[in-house]
Amino acid sequence: MDTAMSVVEAGRMFAAPAAYTDETRLHEGLARLRRESPVHRVEVPGYTPFWALTRHADVLAVERDHDLWLSAPRPRLRTADLDAAMEARGARGAGFRTIVHMDGPEHRALRAVAADWFRPRAMRAMEARVRELARRHVDRMAEHDGACDFARQVAAHYPLYVILSLLGLPESDFPRMLRLTQELFGQHDEDTGRGGSPQGHTSVLEDLFAYFHDLTARRRARPTGDLASAIANARVDGRLLDDELAISYYVLIATAGHDTTSSTIAGGLEALIRHPAELRRLRDDPALLPLAVEEMIRWVSPVKEFMRTASADALVGGVRIGKGESVLLSYPSANRDEDVFADPSRFDAGRDPNRHLGFGAGVHHCLGAVLARTEIRALFAELVPRLSSVGLDGEPAWTATTFVGGLKRLPVRYTLDGRS
Repeated sequence: MDTAMSVVEAGRMFAAPAAYTDETRLHEGLARLRRESPVHRVEVPGYTPFWALTRHADVLAVERDHDLWLSAPRPRLRTADLDAAMEARGARGAGFRTIVHMDGPEHRALRAVAADWFRPRAMRAMEARVRELARRHVDRMAEHDGACDFARQVAAHYPLYVILSLLGLPESDFPRMLRLTQELFGQHDEDTGRGGSPQGHTSVLEDLFAYFHDLTARRRARPTGDLASAIANARVDGRLLDDELAISYYVLIATAGHDTTSSTIAGGLEALIRHPAELRRLRDDPALLPLAVEEMIRWVSPVKEFMRTASADALVGGVRIGKGESVLLSYPSANRDEDVFADPSRFDAGRDPNRHLGFGAGVHHCLGAVLARTEIRALFAELVPRLSSVGLDGEPAWTATTFVGGLKRLPVRYTLDGRS
């Protein structure tokens, strides 16, 4: 019996959080869309219709034309109910707006507030702390009797410790931030979401706002030289950021700044387990690690989509998109595009070139890309040489999401430094 999904069914996956929990079926559907309907109209109950872009060239072209394609008013895919809840929240004077939501001069001015903290020079100053945290988390693996849930016990914690150290938050608050981040991005997942409703999502944001409101007040009263102090005391056009903008900035960095990296680290190890020849290759030639990191980012594509809205009538891949219509940029699809990547469904630790779009492109290129690469490289530089053996110890599980996510469980069994 033919169980292949139709083009229409494949298009509906973009609005189905559960679709991202079945990697094989997801990529089968995305491949069909690339072949048969690369600019695909999606109409799903509960969502405003949109166009899904699945080819690398189309996603890249939209990302680079930031005058024609705007982040506002729909920076990511949300249900109509959630859009309404967010609008109501904004009407109460507690609007959540980050550089992800902004365009033009406003975006440039706000991005500059934290840009210097994520440049290569600043990251070099962070490398010692990153390596220390990588070593600490691999050492903890040695304490687990040769078995752990790598996604939950290692990948979820290590990048969080890095980003919250950069912000200057106390380690006693890290578990709270981890829980809130997982609730924010895993809103549709039964293991991580807070009820799966718009109200639950809004309540997570309210908890984050309350925490960072207090932090803003403390850092303005007593700056401490960390990134949190830089945001709290930043001025645009001579004025301090209002509380909503400052708090939104914290939320963006504290959540997106670690969840995407943790997904890549967990997915990277799973890829090495499933491709043992690539793990041996990396162990035998550590100089391949920077290329392997890029391949992990391509393979996992932890950011599933962003959206852009046409400021004028446009043509994408030969399809007319009307002014005011929105397009969804599918990064998992663009990063498996056969026109760009040779044998894209094969994990290749030495893939070069690797023109993945895991960090986006254009003016919205990921602010924390250098930090993410530094973290992933440091963790695997510590882990790979110490792994004598590694394999799955149960079935992996992925987060149900339409925005950001990856493995939520990765049970592994291993020998590390000769200990099992």
